Amino acid sequence: MDITIQASFLPHDDPDLSLAFYRDVLGFEVRTDVGYEGMRWITVGPANQPGTSIVLQPPAPDPGITDDERRTIAEMMAKGTYAGILLSTTDLDGLFERVRAGGAEVVQEPTDQDYGVRDCAIRDPAGNMIRISETR
Repeated sequence: MDITIQASFLPHDDPDLSLAFYRDVLGFEVRTDVGYEGMRWITVGPANQPGTSIVLQPPAPDPGITDDERRTIAEMMAKGTYAGILLSTTDLDGLFERVRAGGAEVVQEPTDQDYGVRDCAIRDPAGNMIRISETR
């Protein structure tokens, strides 16, 4: 059996801010940008990985989610505890400086962790936690 990861989903509360962050700050290419009934889904990914994407989607677009659940999701997004993703790079310090200069909220500067990983943590414009580890 051959299984690959095609896409991961992250919520956004401002599609234009999220698009600018993932495209202009992280350097991802935009693969699709689709609007439907007042909502917007944007698919981005690294140019050298055409089979792997991140779908930036409206939070809780499922009609089965209650208003209370939507409020909880909005609160969790604001705290950065709702969603996250792990990225990696061969130049952690260079990428960190780029995202800091791009206005990303810094949660943790590049650090050598006790468990053997060098990484940092930032939040995207929607509050999603992004950890970036250094590929050695």
